[in-house]
Amino acid sequence: MKNEELKKILFIATGGTIASSAGLNGLEPNLSAEEILAHCPGYETCCSVDCVQPFNLDSTNIGPAHWLKMLEIIESSYDKYDGFVIAHGTDTMAYTAAALSYLIQDSSKPIVITGAQKPIGFTSNDASINLLDSLRFASDSRAHDVCLVFGGRAICGTRAKKEYSHSYNAFSSINYPLLATISDERIIFYIDDKKEGQKARFYHDINSRVALMKLIPGVSGSVLNDIGNHCDAVIIESFGLGGLPDYGSQEFAKAVREFTAQGKKVIIATQVTHEGSDMSIYQVGKEVKDELKLLESFDMTLEATVVKTMWALANSGSSEEFVKLFYTPVNHDLMWSE
Repeated sequence: MKNEELKKILFIATGGTIASSAGLNGLEPNLSAEEILAHCPGYETCCSVDCVQPFNLDSTNIGPAHWLKMLEIIESSYDKYDGFVIAHGTDTMAYTAAALSYLIQDSSKPIVITGAQKPIGFTSNDASINLLDSLRFASDSRAHDVCLVFGGRAICGTRAKKEYSHSYNAFSSINYPLLATISDERIIFYIDDKKEGQKARFYHDINSRVALMKLIPGVSGSVLNDIGNHCDAVIIESFGLGGLPDYGSQEFAKAVREFTAQGKKVIIATQVTHEGSDMSIYQVGKEVKDELKLLESFDMTLEATVVKTMWALANSGSSEEFVKLFYTPVNHDLMWSE
């Protein structure tokens, strides 16, 4: 391949295990983007790469302000590059992949997020192959939109979830097929749905006043009252297909009723990873949903539900508009809704 035919990729390094080495108190990210790339020989056959490093953080410390910084970098350089690869820590990678899916929609260029379970400087690691796979994938003319490449698999940005804390195949695609697999320099696409001529849309606002509450047996409605003072929306991670407990006092339903009466949003999700919620099946779900007009996440991942709520809050001017945004599919995040 001639140099002029090589795809131009912007490599955005943000820290994480891939950039880490041993410090006094454990692994910490300290390698630069250029140092990471130096551990990845062979990429030169498929792309030319420029580097930028907005911060160097363990992904535990990455939040909405950092998502907006990544957005700013991609938007400002969007016309200069054929694709983007972001090196990121694995712990909050699924949140970032979902966030960028809502902040950057209908991108004809790939925005690939990757990382590693072992630092790239270790003798035995998964970092080099993950980064090389990501650069190859970002250089493929069929790739588009936000996705996560890890362990030889390309996963839609709204469908990724970290399911293993040590294994190299850390991420799974939840309730949606893999986009592609990458092996021996070959990319096999299972979903090849790129639309020609689509124009990327960038959103610049996000409302991080969103809380996640996990139900446990016997939980009191007063917990929701305490959380509600600090947020504009609460996602309740319920049991099974979704519902609210009634211990005879109706206190939980009362707390939800008071919360929604303030114009705040309640979304019911499920603690079950696969197959999603359906509050219409059981009385504990249907009755309270019908009465209080609650939203539910259906087949969305928990990470996508959290970030989509933040995005929809910031980009809607009414309850009706919020509901419309929340239930409008973005980057394959929602297959089953009302």
